[in-house]
Amino acid sequence: MRLFDVLGPVMIGPSSSHTAGAARIGYTAQKLLGEIPAQADIGLYGSFATTGKGHGTDKALVAGLLGLRPDDPRLPDSFALAAEQGMAFRIHPVELRSAHPNTAVLTLTGREERVLSMKAASVGGGRIRVTEIDGVPADFGGDSNTLIIHNEDTPGCIAEVTTCLAVRRINVASMQVFRAGTGGYAVMVLECDSHIPHPLERKLATLPGILKVTCLNIDEPEEDAEE
Repeated sequence: MRLFDVLGPVMIGPSSSHTAGAARIGYTAQKLLGEIPAQADIGLYGSFATTGKGHGTDKALVAGLLGLRPDDPRLPDSFALAAEQGMAFRIHPVELRSAHPNTAVLTLTGREERVLSMKAASVGGGRIRVTEIDGVPADFGGDSNTLIIHNEDTPGCIAEVTTCLAVRRINVASMQVFRAGTGGYAVMVLECDSHIPHPLERKLATLPGILKVTCLNIDEPEEDAEE
């Protein structure tokens, strides 16, 4: 057991699972969308639904969608901040099968009608696991610098991506590939040992068969300079 598991994260709110983890779920979802959503449908399952309101789960999720971190002192005022920024949201219970008891299902719509769906669970100590993106199974926690790549399931996509990383001396700690079906829609999740420069993110987005690239760096601030 790590010391972090005993002490928990630096955060605002009474519960690492119901508050800090919920904020991280919202934050990760808005990063994957690429913007603060215009509309958010938030479904809560298990203890998120039954006891989450008392622990601030609803406010933490909305705060994360606004780009606030779990330790941001504005977290309790997230509903008012959402109104100021024009983000409409609906929070309601959902029924799921074989899901973690602290699970949220989010459907987000951006200003330009871009849509993202994500299912994630708060697994304790402020940590999360993303288990589904846009209907495709996934499994990552955002604890490492992570690339999430939506692509067509065609030969060569994986090789192109890993070659770009190798050229820039970025070591891949783990890689998972999920797909809806052969030749259809797929998601690559690559957890890396070092910072992923955003010029590389933009280059990857231009490769054949790549539909969308999202970079989640844990060592902000983000880079903007060309390499």
